[in-house]
Amino acid sequence: MQRFTPLILPGGAVLDVACGSGRHLAWLLQQGRVPTGVDRDAAALAPWQGRAEVLVADLEAALWPLPGRRFDAVLVTNYLWRPLWPALRDALTEGGVLIVETFAHGQQTIGKPSRPEFLLQPGELLAAFAGLRVVAFEDGFEDTAAGLGSAPSARFVQRLCAVRQAATSANSPLPPRYGLQRVGS
Repeated sequence: MQRFTPLILPGGAVLDVACGSGRHLAWLLQQGRVPTGVDRDAAALAPWQGRAEVLVADLEAALWPLPGRRFDAVLVTNYLWRPLWPALRDALTEGGVLIVETFAHGQQTIGKPSRPEFLLQPGELLAAFAGLRVVAFEDGFEDTAAGLGSAPSARFVQRLCAVRQAATSANSPLPPRYGLQRVGS
């Protein structure tokens, strides 16, 4: 997620879906973004009251809790609820960035989650968000024990960073540039 933060409008509103204890809320605040966190765990959100907009909602058992709201970015990590995908797309402003990262097929061979409904199939994110401008897509095995993360673990993962592009005009025939950041060296 951090490598795609520069694509988010400075001062932009960011929706963190199923935000849990708020690790991304902290990062977004440090980077000058305005986060909104949604999770069903009221206790996990309690420390964020007054620091960020937080909303307690069970995204799987109720209607979309933010109808009509638009965000400069929508972030979803380690959470998969396919019926939510149209609402996530609709929540993006023109130029808004969608960042999704969650477990993929293959994870069942090494640990949890292991149920098929909690694992993305190959290329599933690309199909689900067709029509958005794909900036980056990854689908494979990741072993963070090799020093790429703070908590060693191995997992199968899919990542998508995509932008809801504004309609192009005759005055701007060139597509916008989306700078990619390197992680580590």
